[in-house]
Amino acid sequence: MNCLNIKTSFFLSTIFFFTTLVSGCQSEPDYTVQGELKKWHKIELVFNGPSTDEMNDVNPFLDYRLDVTFTNNDQTFVVPGFYAADGNAAETGAEKGNKWIVRFAPNATGNWNFKASFKKGANIAVADGLDGAVNAEYIDGVAGNFSVAESDKTGIDNRAKGKLEYVGEHYLKFKETGKYFIKVGVDAPENILAYSDFDATTNALDLLKTWEPHKKDFNEDAKDLLWQGEKGKNLLGAINYLASEGLNVFSFLTFNVDGDDRNVFPYRLKVSEEEYTKYANDKKNKNAWQTMFHKTRLDVSKLEQWERIFDYGEQKGMFLHFKTHETETDHLMDNGVFGVEGKLYYRELIARFGHHLAMNWNIGEENNQPIENVREVTDYVAKLDPYNTHRVLHTFPDQDYRYAELVGDQSSLTGASLQLSEADFKDVHPRVLKWMKNADAAGKKWAIAVDEPGKAKIALLPDAEDMEHNDARGNALWGTLLAGGYGVEWYFGYASPHSDLTCQDYRSRDLFWNQNLHAKVFFENHLPFWEMKPSDDLTTDSDSFCFSKADEVYVVYLHPGKETTSLNLGDSGHSFSIKWYDPRNGGDLLDGSVTSVDAKGTVALGTPPKDKDKDWVVLVQKKN
Repeated sequence: MNCLNIKTSFFLSTIFFFTTLVSGCQSEPDYTVQGELKKWHKIELVFNGPSTDEMNDVNPFLDYRLDVTFTNNDQTFVVPGFYAADGNAAETGAEKGNKWIVRFAPNATGNWNFKASFKKGANIAVADGLDGAVNAEYIDGVAGNFSVAESDKTGIDNRAKGKLEYVGEHYLKFKETGKYFIKVGVDAPENILAYSDFDATTNALDLLKTWEPHKKDFNEDAKDLLWQGEKGKNLLGAINYLASEGLNVFSFLTFNVDGDDRNVFPYRLKVSEEEYTKYANDKKNKNAWQTMFHKTRLDVSKLEQWERIFDYGEQKGMFLHFKTHETETDHLMDNGVFGVEGKLYYRELIARFGHHLAMNWNIGEENNQPIENVREVTDYVAKLDPYNTHRVLHTFPDQDYRYAELVGDQSSLTGASLQLSEADFKDVHPRVLKWMKNADAAGKKWAIAVDEPGKAKIALLPDAEDMEHNDARGNALWGTLLAGGYGVEWYFGYASPHSDLTCQDYRSRDLFWNQNLHAKVFFENHLPFWEMKPSDDLTTDSDSFCFSKADEVYVVYLHPGKETTSLNLGDSGHSFSIKWYDPRNGGDLLDGSVTSVDAKGTVALGTPPKDKDKDWVVLVQKKN
């Protein structure tokens, strides 16, 4: 007998609720479908499961396992679920309750069926299979369906563009629009989530953030994402500021207790925030403070507050760079061997945040674990993640040789997150070229980004110390893009104000953000960049960067003082137009001293329309 009786369905604001009520059968609970039932939007199945708490003897994170299988025609997604306390923990701070949630972002309209599996057993959440598990009742076997309509979102909202996918090419591609992605944004501060408005926050090393300078940037479109009154306003304002500058990525560590900052962790503390802070500030107590949190007990309310920040990033077209470890933290789980703690950590991240559309899983920042360990972790993430999200690894700048053992079919990585080390950023372009070539030769193209360019001490200086940012713009930004990298994130260094750890005001580099937008706009508006390749050997200037689609379009970047060059266009005889673009100020394409040439070998491109001592970008396109 089917014990589920449909009671009602109705709309409340923009959220749809579908409720089934128990009718004489206590083993099958009621459930709710929450969210806008639209393609690419976050939909939540909220189940009434066993009432428990974060610290229960039967660990709700580890000793229960919720998976829901979603089907639509010939598509199947198996999505992990998670314990959610009272289902509203961001507001209530709840540690207990009977709500269990699965988050899903459907990739198609029409009818979706689902069926839940809910098992119980020691460490069952991270088991390879369900051997030894028992039926946990409540949710197990519950089935239902819902209907999904087209998204109504437009503009930069990721829900208008669909899932950003690795498609076996050098660029990630939005599933809905078919457009390829160029990212420009911030890699700093790495401790963005060390934020005073999150529950159970600590202030180790006096690095806790308020994001007060961005209070004025808060937009009313985020008011429904605030929690506990006005909390979240300043960090939501910071994200709105980045989006207003045309940037489309921010990165963050999700666990850094033994790193440069010690305030970001998803776990329940064993002691008070004040006691943890005291011990974390004292290096002599290193071994003590590292054990002051539970590595298999999550802080549900804090993670729900994180999710509100990520939700706003989704709305603002942001790529979410999940840096899951830094070099100081990967050894803290399972004594450095990938086991129960590490597997649970990734399962929880994927279950709670993996539905987001534009993101990557970075397996480790400055990672120097054994290669076999990297493979094991990456394979686990690839197998568990139902969305096949882009997977990368970040290394020390002098240890990028490690990628040689990971390219091709040697690992489940789909790209690299590069760190460089030269103060003038001159190592960026050749390093991107190197790993693009090596990955191609191994038989699997990688999508490569430069996520930490520059010397650690100075990196991207504040405007007050470098108003023009010539080296960063030319050698790192254009150097990355014209080598075939899909984007740049900016590290802030540690020796200046508003550093990688202390920054709370993104306006500290406001003058530079426009230059990033100019590069992004140029690529998106003028180039079939996904069909182009690095071609530096086509120019007569050894310092210039060239990017081309043969006999179709060519882009040449000329460094300051290099007012002209020549370009080998081949011998097709086709006519090409020549236009100039100002990477400092953006704007329209301009005419230089030469406006048209024929493809008859190496031809002179002429000189720019003005400011001949500055850097310029030359666009050479076949006519018609």
